Amino acid sequence: MAKVESTLFNMTLTLVVIALVTSASLGFMYQLTKEPIDAANMMKQDFAIKAVLPQYDNNPLADVYEIDHFDNAAGKLTCYPGSRNGNLSGIAVNTWTQNGYSGMIRMMVGFDASGNIVNISVLEQKETPGLGTKMTKPKFKDQYIGKNPGTNNLKMKKDGGEIDAITAATVSSRAFSDAVERAYKSLEKEGVWR
Repeated sequence: MAKVESTLFNMTLTLVVIALVTSASLGFMYQLTKEPIDAANMMKQDFAIKAVLPQYDNNPLADVYEIDHFDNAAGKLTCYPGSRNGNLSGIAVNTWTQNGYSGMIRMMVGFDASGNIVNISVLEQKETPGLGTKMTKPKFKDQYIGKNPGTNNLKMKKDGGEIDAITAATVSSRAFSDAVERAYKSLEKEGVWR
């Protein structure tokens, strides 16, 4: 009986030690990789801001502000205003939608001072490779450039709009438009487009 108790104690002790070592290793790896991952994400965001804003001479990262969603969804949208000679030249908006085929899609949408789309950069998506991932390609996303969500219908053509959906990826295409319109309507609610 004592031998069984001793064996159980040793097994339990071994499992506890393994769990502690594994936990410590995971914590160490998290701390080791956290800073480089955060730095890479900041570089990606900075690159996206530069890619979507019209010409500016300020520091949009220093002038950053947040706004509520037009539909009162949880969270906020982050806005990076660009100005030239003291006048607003455009706004980059970090926007999102949960309506993607595989869930969350995040993107940076740049508008000029009149609300026309300057450019769009996809920051994060998990859509189907070879289908929904085509949203990052110029053939799809460049359809939005120069359009104003306040005057143009950014729905898919099959829904009565002006945008050609990605073949076999209508859900991803609709989600892309949803994120763009979320950014525009949220800025509109703030009174940016006057």
